Amino acid sequence: MTVATRHTVPAGAPPAPGLATVRPVLPLRDDNPVRHPPVVTWLIIGACLLAYFVWQPSPFSDDTDDLEFSLRHAAIPCEITQARPLTDDEVVATFRFGDDEACGAGAATSPEFDPAKNVWLAVVVSLFLHASLLHIGGNLLFLWVFGNNVEDTLGKIGFAVFYLAGGIVAAGAHVLVNPDSTVPVVGASGAIAAVMGAYLVLFPNVRVRTLFFITLVDIPAKWVLGFWFVLQFFTDPNSGVAWVAHVGGFAFGVLVGLAARRFGAGRPRDAVRPPGWRRPPPPTPPGPFGGRY
Repeated sequence: MTVATRHTVPAGAPPAPGLATVRPVLPLRDDNPVRHPPVVTWLIIGACLLAYFVWQPSPFSDDTDDLEFSLRHAAIPCEITQARPLTDDEVVATFRFGDDEACGAGAATSPEFDPAKNVWLAVVVSLFLHASLLHIGGNLLFLWVFGNNVEDTLGKIGFAVFYLAGGIVAAGAHVLVNPDSTVPVVGASGAIAAVMGAYLVLFPNVRVRTLFFITLVDIPAKWVLGFWFVLQFFTDPNSGVAWVAHVGGFAFGVLVGLAARRFGAGRPRDAVRPPGWRRPPPPTPPGPFGGRY
């Protein structure tokens, strides 16, 4: 599976912000009840849906409005490394002439495409933007399956900080490998990859109901998430998926999960439960004379 894809806007005119990828292995739910409602996870899902269907210009199609929106609001590696918005010449070189690494192209006097853009804030904004229905659907499904338990372990504030930090680290990994890229990057998958990495450490043996091609099977989380991680290194370079962001976010999540276990945040609740397992009933309370009846 290629899950939680972090898509880029490919070069060309008109561009399509992303292409959904096929997922041969799709987790649907886990056997891992929570102690508290996952409020932060719900809020993140709601924010992504609101951004996609209300704020982004064309949720059901790709056109030039989507490109302009991404250029104005999404993170772009060149903008991060140069600490400034793209220039008009860089945008033309990227989306008219197909140069995905047009950082510094054109005249030095070329005006900035959007002088008011905050390139640092765009890194956070990108975590709530998506390229297609399949893109947002896949991302939010994985967040729904794995996010609630990590939130339950880290606490609401801790999880919110961890989620944003994971997304920033993932974006940093992508920028580190593609410092001259002038292509916008959108999607929550870097942050969700961090959630998955933490889940792998905290709940490795919890069974996950998974759609494996056309068959439903229950697989321990360590195999589902491990398989996903390995697949990142076989991502088609022309797929528009920023897989290095996935790897960076996942590694960050693993480190946070290890730290959480080290300081006692993990719970010994991840043993594989046999089929048909039921929680045993509470003991019968003692009678008035200390006996049981």
